[in-house]
Amino acid sequence: MTTTAQEKTAPRQTPAAQGRGADIRRHELAAFLRNRRERITPEEVGLPRGTRRRTPGLRREEVAQLSAVGVTWYTWLEQARDIQVSVQVLDALARTLRLDATERAHLFRLAEAVDPTPAASCTGVTPALQEMLRALEPLPASVQNSRYDILAYNRTYARLLCDLDAVPPEDRNCMILVYTNPEWCRSIVHLEETRRLMAAKLRASMAGHLAEPAWKMLVKRLAAESAEFRENWERYEVVNPGSRTKEFLNPYVGHLTLEHTDLFLNPGSGARMVTYVPADGDTRERLERLHDLALTGTAQPNS
Repeated sequence: MTTTAQEKTAPRQTPAAQGRGADIRRHELAAFLRNRRERITPEEVGLPRGTRRRTPGLRREEVAQLSAVGVTWYTWLEQARDIQVSVQVLDALARTLRLDATERAHLFRLAEAVDPTPAASCTGVTPALQEMLRALEPLPASVQNSRYDILAYNRTYARLLCDLDAVPPEDRNCMILVYTNPEWCRSIVHLEETRRLMAAKLRASMAGHLAEPAWKMLVKRLAAESAEFRENWERYEVVNPGSRTKEFLNPYVGHLTLEHTDLFLNPGSGARMVTYVPADGDTRERLERLHDLALTGTAQPNS
């Protein structure tokens, strides 16, 4: 095994230097969390302000409660203690503190953790694939992975079930949307059946990813936010993806009957293009109208 001249002269950090770097990073993380905590008012997260509040924003115990972590543990985090933090906790803190995409990425970098959400990295969605999505319009189409993260979508899909552009990237997941997003849920005609089917499909897909943090984080979040998901998850039903007829009540153009098809792009990773074609003439006309509304930016929900 040979060593290049560059490798011989490249400086290496001593353990002491590495320790100082980690200490600086922890203090920066602590300061960032305190700053963002103080920017969030109690009213923004549905908490009463009270008459004896001294902090300008949320208290530490309120952030801990909203993020489902221990108060002592979160206090240590803001005190720059040398503790380990999981990606699940970082995700919960990012949502509690209402971090935008740049702030969320900064949080994960400071914690030296990899953000597992699709917002952090949409690998595999090439320019050619994006162009294919556009070429399918007015048919709604998206690219999803086996965890049901929506990695890319065309303009018709963006208005199919809700205003998807207004949904934070880390929440663009069909499981999260079908169990927690009111607008998405109102657009599904057979909601109870769809939720049960989606939970069964997720359990089947998860068999090959049981130890992966992103999958565990998704299930933990769904279980915390939806009693119906918890009930469906405990059924232990499994269903494989397949073509089906779906009915939606679109907020912009009305009732749609669509044939759903998965086109697998990489069977190994579960990446697939999800497409919908009209099942009748009325739906075809309404899809064309929905595409026109999305194209011009004039889509307004029906009153």
